[in-house]
Amino acid sequence: MTGIKIMHLIIGLGNPGTKYKKTRHNAGFLVIENLAMRVDCNQPLLKKCNALIAKTDIGGTDVLLAQPQTFMNESGKAVQALAHYYKINPKNILIIYDDIDLPLGKIRIREKGSAGGHKGLQSIIDYLNTNEFSRIKIGIGPQPENIPSEKYVLQNFKRNEWKIMQEDMIPKTIEAIECFLKNGIDKTMCEYNC
Repeated sequence: MTGIKIMHLIIGLGNPGTKYKKTRHNAGFLVIENLAMRVDCNQPLLKKCNALIAKTDIGGTDVLLAQPQTFMNESGKAVQALAHYYKINPKNILIIYDDIDLPLGKIRIREKGSAGGHKGLQSIIDYLNTNEFSRIKIGIGPQPENIPSEKYVLQNFKRNEWKIMQEDMIPKTIEAIECFLKNGIDKTMCEYNC
């Protein structure tokens, strides 16, 4: 008798619509899109549970890739619905999102913790009623002093920032996701938080 295969839920946070596609707040969406291309996910993204989703296999692990379509501040609604529908334990959820306090070019991996002021993450904590899920923070800072954070995160990446995202940040984040799926959160934190 074979064991039950555990599915992992990898969610990139962002805002739906072409208006937000290249904004800093959509760093999570960008990673999910690039990850789907990297693993040659030939299944189109389907709308289910307030999210665009695609099932795939990464290194022998069943994975559900998702982009919530609820807008950032209500991300938890989609995450809760997906976790419930697919019976996914929070320990098998990985959230990818932007972090204004982390410099561009850096990522940080955490096993659990507070939202740190990120409204999308706070929504997920509220809907799941736990903060015990893994996350990868993608640096989009530093925020200029003369621009409010709400405005800064909704601006498009500048040309040089976009190049860093495409050539460094997105590939590095995808490698960290693959490490998480293969080796677990502890090894991933050791390898990528140095």
